[in-house]
Amino acid sequence: MLIDQYLDAALLGLIEGLTEFLPVSSTGHLIIFDTLLGFEGPPGKVFEVVIQLGAILAICTVYFARLWKVVTGLKDDPGARHFAMAVILAFLPAMVLGAALHGVIKAVLFNPTVVSIALILGGVAILMAERLVPAPRYHQIERFPAPLALKIGLCQCLALVPGVSRSGATILGSLLMGVDRRTAAEF
Repeated sequence: MLIDQYLDAALLGLIEGLTEFLPVSSTGHLIIFDTLLGFEGPPGKVFEVVIQLGAILAICTVYFARLWKVVTGLKDDPGARHFAMAVILAFLPAMVLGAALHGVIKAVLFNPTVVSIALILGGVAILMAERLVPAPRYHQIERFPAPLALKIGLCQCLALVPGVSRSGATILGSLLMGVDRRTAAEF
């Protein structure tokens, strides 16, 4: 029995590692595989938090120099302040809506059927967006107008639905609003 749990944990860790940095929902994949493996309940949730914390630490490590430059430049660097303002504006809609709808989201949307549909629709959206992307107008986060950052944040609210990728929603919304690919992925 213990070896099965180790294999399940290794598989879930692999799924998290492979999906976290792609515009697909790592959480959605974990929900589906948790159900398939019977790795549900409090121990499963704690494990998910731990492996997702590992992914967050990896992102912080990769972007540490840039984040440190922003933090230390807030006082004197207008670009750093503008970057921080854009990130905060993009974060606010999902924070407010997520807090307001948390109970409904957990009760109604956290199931493999919703996640599967969201993953499929996300894939279709990525394919369709390739044909709809306008010529880029924005090439630096430090130059994002405040309304653009807020609109990108509204797109990120789609990721409150389990199975919709935060990065995917942010990147697709950014691209459709004229942000170049590199900057959209970075934001």
